[in-house]
Amino acid sequence: MSDAIVNKVAESGLITLDLEKYLPKEEMVLFDLKEYLFMGLILKEKDFRAALQQIDWPQYKDKYVAVACTADAVIPVWAYMLVAAYLQPFARDVVFGTVDEMKDQILLFNLKQLDMADYEDKRVVVKGCGEVAISERAYLEITKKLRPVAKSIMYGEPCSTVPVFKKK
Repeated sequence: MSDAIVNKVAESGLITLDLEKYLPKEEMVLFDLKEYLFMGLILKEKDFRAALQQIDWPQYKDKYVAVACTADAVIPVWAYMLVAAYLQPFARDVVFGTVDEMKDQILLFNLKQLDMADYEDKRVVVKGCGEVAISERAYLEITKKLRPVAKSIMYGEPCSTVPVFKKK
């Protein structure tokens, strides 16, 4: 009688899709317009333009930069445009919003680039509970991409999954 331990998960033919792999690895920073407001409330065009000219823009080289204002102030649209014009030659990408919103946008972009042929008629487990929080939006998007091609879609870990979809 053989007492060999058998890894049933490895033999199951499940493919684990870890969304964390598609998060950006490059540094992400916030450019906060709050720092350039008069009395923390008002953007004065002349002062704002002068302040932007003093910034060491190469410090943003190859970084993802989120541009937002964390103060409760009305910011004219041209101010965001002006910051983007300064950042664009240096930054890897410039996105409106918080760092978390930018991370989510980049993740969604990366997921859209996935080759779905790798998942054709496969049983796919979309990994949950990782090191980094992944937005519900990303899980929804990957499900939309997998559903037309995968044999089945599950959520969780290979040893404990929640069924999401199964082709009939």
